[in-house]
Amino acid sequence: MNAYDLTGKVMIVTGGAGGIGRAVASLAIANGARVSLWDQSEADLLHAVDGLNRNGVDRASFQVVDVTNEHDVARALADDVAIHGRIDALVNNAGILGEVLPLWETDPANFRRVIEVNLIGAYLCSRAVLKQMLGQPRTPLRGHVVNVASIQGKEGMPRAGAYSASKAALIALTKTAAKETAESGITVNCVTPAAAETAMARELSAQRRAEILNRIPMGRFVEVEEIARMIAFLCSDDCSFSTGAVFDISGGRATY
Repeated sequence: MNAYDLTGKVMIVTGGAGGIGRAVASLAIANGARVSLWDQSEADLLHAVDGLNRNGVDRASFQVVDVTNEHDVARALADDVAIHGRIDALVNNAGILGEVLPLWETDPANFRRVIEVNLIGAYLCSRAVLKQMLGQPRTPLRGHVVNVASIQGKEGMPRAGAYSASKAALIALTKTAAKETAESGITVNCVTPAAAETAMARELSAQRRAEILNRIPMGRFVEVEEIARMIAFLCSDDCSFSTGAVFDISGGRATY
């Protein structure tokens, strides 16, 4: 299995207490990085960091952050920069599923909440961290941003209007930010996984799970470690020319 040199790099992972976030952090730490997990639940963050810092490793820390609150984001970023001196990678992974209903039956408040977390949260974190990265020296790059979108953002999916729309917008935000930073030594990319075996997947009914599985030619959900390996590359300096790109991890589901 490939290893990516992340020695000495500092990474922020939002939604860090969840399955994908922990997998990304674990692989990054194994490859030499220091990782700050951002999430809302202090109890969940403590549990995640305790697991990551086993066996004498002390490279994981955390910040209790509501990514939809720009003041929370600014405070957490300032704390991390004060500790580490710079930020080399941001993984915008925080996300929620929302209602599994046709559009005409959805609650507007729930729709807005999904957009707030999945899109506005990524915007606020990117806005703050990109400003920080632009002021950093190249080593040889200034930084990497990876947005965790979804195959549903490319294809849409029945009874997932808010989620699909938020992830489609996140893909567009990725491409915009990449064009704005292309000459600055910063890469901005996104990954579009199929459904993964996470706590979010456990919210699905058996019928919904079967419906999703039937769309994946490989016939299984993606493992969080498989997503983490793709993100590790995108956060390394081996990723030096790919920016504004969409990397599918869909088990053959993606059609474009």
